[in-house]
Amino acid sequence: MTKLGEELIEAMEEMVAHSKGEKKLHQRVVKSAPAVVDVAAIRKHIGLSQREFAERYGFRVRAIQEWEQHRRQPERAARILLKIIEKRPEAVEEVLELA
Repeated sequence: MTKLGEELIEAMEEMVAHSKGEKKLHQRVVKSAPAVVDVAAIRKHIGLSQREFAERYGFRVRAIQEWEQHRRQPERAARILLKIIEKRPEAVEEVLELA
């Protein structure tokens, strides 16, 4: 029997045991980027103007303005960076050597 065949049989045995309540299966949680980010709240909490925030973290001022006025939504990577800035601005500043 092939390795794939053995793995499939093992997986089916685990499913049967789980359905009988004999085994708890491991759950895998996949995190994704936040759907919405309140850019103005993050920026104001840090105490920076739009221009200062943009320059400090590498954004365009126009992008900050459009995000805050809800004319555009930040791209996925920007939303992730903004959440890091919200939770741990010092980490971003350290990486960007701003501290």
